[in-house]
Amino acid sequence: MNAPTPLRSWLTLLRAPRLGPGAIREQLAANDGCVESVLDALRQRLPTLPADTRRWLERRLDDDLAWLAQPGHRLLLATDEDFPPLLEVIPQPPVALFVAGNASLLLHAQVAIVGARGATLSGHTHARGFAQELGLAGFTITSGMADGIDGAAHRAALDAGLPTVAVIGTGPDRVYPAQHRALARRLVAEAVMVSEFPPGTPARSDHFPRRNRLIAGLSLGTLVVEASLQSGSLITARLAAEQGREVFALPSSIHNPLAHGCHRLIRDGARLVETAAEIVEVLAPAAVALGRELSVRLDRAAVAPTQETAFEADPSVLALLESLGHGPVALEDLVTFTGKTVAELASALLLLELAGKVESLSGNRYQRLPG
Repeated sequence: MNAPTPLRSWLTLLRAPRLGPGAIREQLAANDGCVESVLDALRQRLPTLPADTRRWLERRLDDDLAWLAQPGHRLLLATDEDFPPLLEVIPQPPVALFVAGNASLLLHAQVAIVGARGATLSGHTHARGFAQELGLAGFTITSGMADGIDGAAHRAALDAGLPTVAVIGTGPDRVYPAQHRALARRLVAEAVMVSEFPPGTPARSDHFPRRNRLIAGLSLGTLVVEASLQSGSLITARLAAEQGREVFALPSSIHNPLAHGCHRLIRDGARLVETAAEIVEVLAPAAVALGRELSVRLDRAAVAPTQETAFEADPSVLALLESLGHGPVALEDLVTFTGKTVAELASALLLLELAGKVESLSGNRYQRLPG
């Protein structure tokens, strides 16, 4: 299978033995970002691969290219203009992401909802409720497609026609857990599924902390719904805190073992929340700041052409464009005029900025652009 040399070179680098994201970034920095130079340097330092290993690698690269050739599949590189800016500032940022579905959702203001795999009925109810309320407020729901809270949050968003991002700990062609095959199909068709691991990568215990750092890194804040003291969702919360992101936790009965992890998070400084509105109030300024950062990138390159289609298909975003008129409008005045929350407006304004229809100005003001 023939493919442009840079793509195959990137895939070769991602599959190079004993190289993690940090080492790859160091090698790229040392070689002025040239992938071919990095590969040449590696070939000189590493022993020649045995013939059977070379054949295995070639088959894997052909499999990678075959997966990427399918509609809606993409290798999103850290050097791409539409690489999520929030991931660029985390420890050990990824070098590339395998994306299936709508990659533009990775640029949205996101809230992670995570928790116990063996969640209670109450936990499922809370996950669904918070996912839909936060989604309606303009945030994209991010989680890890695990059993329990993760799956409930994804399904709630999809059922309401709201965007959601699934970060997985396997290759993008694998589904784990297996009972989430139907959910995975919906995520790819209606939202997006993303992995740091190349096609064919199976589930391994050490992959999930790496997945969790991406869940936390993509999100402005992380909500833990239910968690035991041994829950992996506490890892996501810890990573979010280390990345400087907000951490929220739901309280519950002291007799519920799945409340103990949340209560520990609250004792350690997480925000106790009872409603989605409390999360929206905290994260809305960060969502607006993210929109501004993305608009700066638009001055350098056209980011995501699908954004224009996205805003044209959304009547509420079109109505907001009309309400802007032709002069600068303060965000607080838009809240009063439209009756929408700051988070709802931040999401719609982001779409309009990405489509080149609106410009953000100083002082939380926005102005419609000609055309």
